[in-house]
Amino acid sequence: MADLLRLLSRLLTASHHARPEDVAAAITRFAPLVNAREVVVYLVDYDQRQLRPLPGPEAPARAPIAVDGTLPGRAFALTEIYETRDEHAHRLWVPLLNGTERLGVLEAVTDAISDQHRHDLPLVASLLAELVMTRRAYGDAVELTRRRQPMQLAAEVLWNLLPPLTFIGCDIAVSAVLEPCYDVGGDAFDYAVNGDILRLAIFDAAGHGLDASTITSLAINAYRNARRGGLDLAEIYNSVDGWIARKHPHAFVTAVLCELNAATGALRRISAGHPAELLLRDGKLVTEFVAPTALPLGLGRRFGRSPTVTEETLQPGDRILLYTDGVIEARTLDNEFFGTARLVEFITRALADQLSAPETMRRLVHAILDYQDGQLQDDASAVLVEWQPTATSGSPPY
Repeated sequence: MADLLRLLSRLLTASHHARPEDVAAAITRFAPLVNAREVVVYLVDYDQRQLRPLPGPEAPARAPIAVDGTLPGRAFALTEIYETRDEHAHRLWVPLLNGTERLGVLEAVTDAISDQHRHDLPLVASLLAELVMTRRAYGDAVELTRRRQPMQLAAEVLWNLLPPLTFIGCDIAVSAVLEPCYDVGGDAFDYAVNGDILRLAIFDAAGHGLDASTITSLAINAYRNARRGGLDLAEIYNSVDGWIARKHPHAFVTAVLCELNAATGALRRISAGHPAELLLRDGKLVTEFVAPTALPLGLGRRFGRSPTVTEETLQPGDRILLYTDGVIEARTLDNEFFGTARLVEFITRALADQLSAPETMRRLVHAILDYQDGQLQDDASAVLVEWQPTATSGSPPY
């Protein structure tokens, strides 16, 4: 097999002036250098149901592949390498990861699979993931590949604001989902990992569509501005509350604002009129945190109420689930709610099956959609946080 460093260097050099669609063409040209007939990049769509081939000049023609029920989908879901063989070729399916964010899979078609393939192709996939992420801002090819239908403006606004759905570090895992992907309005989340401190927020603006999206956009940016200005948790609440009250005097946003010290497990939180977070330990529900501890954002200053910051101490392996009311209020045609009990049952079953945080969230949002026959009556968002300090575990279990 060709020298891997030379291949990676050539790919990186070729990317400097590349358009998004040129990433697929570049890897096609370099396929012989990894002893492959073809190499194809697939990106997962926004609702994480399909793997869709990234188009481009010279890229081999491929059809979308379902995530559920296929081996390539399993490679994506479990972030493991899988192999398929037929009378014509051997294929390796390699997870495409931007850090720990699952972007899709890489397909390599070869005459025979070697240990060198198994070693080198994950490194090639890692570089390609980086190239996809850095090139995506220069054109629409990546975005259009990920869309199975047109996206409404409200959803366009929020998706452009959100951080990656997944972050997995040495001590913390964060994974989120947001539905409906193409028409979300008022739900959003944000997080930042600075040193040992994870700062996290989930928002749910009253209303729907572009109006709700505009209010949530203000909430996210006001939250980031206050956080980056060095304000403490109560001051952040007051700042966001004030901005919403001034700019949208008849609106409000429920939210949870929290800070987790990854070195100690100390958690500080404000629940601003939002559903209580769930604390799971050893695969079981331990408690629902106290909620609310403050009025919804936009109402605090108006009614002269200061927020209350509560403190909790986590144990290694603890998980916290934050969610909007659209999760538990999803309902059948007979008006039976999904409910907190069913939510807890789903999460504990996923933990028992040892699913990763991002795969748990992917399956959760699909379960909610299926429960309501694919037609959510409200946005449904959730964030799962896991604290697993390496000092006690030796290595992260992700």
